[in-house]
Amino acid sequence: MRLLVTGASGFLGKYVIAEALRRNHQVKAIVRPRSDTTSLPWHDHPNLEFVRLDLRQQRGIVEALENVDVVLHLAATKGGDFYTQFAGTVLATENLLAAMAEVNLLRLVHISTFSVYDYLNMPPGKLLDEDSPIEVDPVYRDEYAQTKLIQEQLVREFEQKHGAKVTILRPGMIYGRECLWHAFIGAEFAESFWLRIGSSAIMPLTYVENCANAIVVAAERDEANAQTLNIIDDDLPTQNAYVKKLVQRTPSPPRLVLVPWMAMKLFSDALWFYNQRFVGGRMKFPSILVPARMQARFKPLRYSNRRAKQVLNWTPQYSLDEALDRSCSEVELLSFPSLTPLSPS
Repeated sequence: MRLLVTGASGFLGKYVIAEALRRNHQVKAIVRPRSDTTSLPWHDHPNLEFVRLDLRQQRGIVEALENVDVVLHLAATKGGDFYTQFAGTVLATENLLAAMAEVNLLRLVHISTFSVYDYLNMPPGKLLDEDSPIEVDPVYRDEYAQTKLIQEQLVREFEQKHGAKVTILRPGMIYGRECLWHAFIGAEFAESFWLRIGSSAIMPLTYVENCANAIVVAAERDEANAQTLNIIDDDLPTQNAYVKKLVQRTPSPPRLVLVPWMAMKLFSDALWFYNQRFVGGRMKFPSILVPARMQARFKPLRYSNRRAKQVLNWTPQYSLDEALDRSCSEVELLSFPSLTPLSPS
C-alpha cells in the first residue's frame, strides 16, 4: 500500500513511518521544508520518499498526493498562540482536504485526540468512550483543544460532502522516550520541580509504538472506514502507579509535590467563580487553575479500548512495564535490521 503521512518528523510521526515501513508499505513522508531528516534511522530506507511541504500553503500538495492510496494525517501545531495553532492545524487541514478532493483521493486516517471530549460536564467515574459527548463550549479550553475540534469537524464535512472513507482515531495521552514526564502527571513549575495533581485516577495512556501500530493497521483495514475509535492501551495505570514506575527508572527524578484532586478542583472552581462574578473574567490563570482545562487532564474517569480492538483486530504490543523499559533503554526504537527494498502491498 502507498501511504502519505503528514507530520512525519513529529514525536508520533517518526514511529508511524517506522511501523509503516516494517509492514511493507511504500511511504511518502511530509516534513517541513527545512527539517533535518538525516538523524532519523529510516531516512534512507528505499521505500521512503520525503516530501518537503508547508501545509499552510497550497503549493505542492496536489503533486504530493500522486500515486497515494491512503493519507495518514497527523500534522498539528501544539505550541504558540491560537493563531499559530490555527494555521498549523486548521488551515493545513483545509489545504490538505481540498487537494485530496481535487485528485479524488478519498481514503483518510485522521489523528484526533481525547482533548475533543467534554470533560467539564462529565461526572467523575463515568466511562469515557467513543459515544461520550464532544466539547460544545471550547472557549475555556486551551488552543490545542480548540483547533483540534475545528480540525475534526473539517474532516467530518469532507467525509459527508465527498463520500470519503474516513477513519478518525482519538489517542489518549501518547507517551514514550521523548515524552515520559507529561501533562497528565501535573505541571512543571521549575527545573526538577513538579506539582502533581491527583493520585488514584486512571491515566488514559497509549505507548507511542502501540499507537503507531494502531494507526497503520487502521489504514490497512476496510472495517475501519467510517469509524471513530479511541486508542489507549490495555493495562492503564493509576497516577500513583505510573509515577512510581517512572521514578524507579529515572536516574535523577524531579521533586514531586502532590495536591489531591478534590482540593485542586475546589480551589480552581472558587477562583473561576470569583473571576467571572467579580472581575468579569479578566484575571488570567495557569491552565491547571482553569476548571475546563484542569478537569480534561485530571478528572477521575474510566476508559475502554474495546471498539478499537474489535474493529482493527488490534492488541497493544507492549505493556506499561515493557513500554517504560524500552523508553528508558539505549535500544534504537526506529531502526531496521535491513534496508532491502520492499514491494508495495
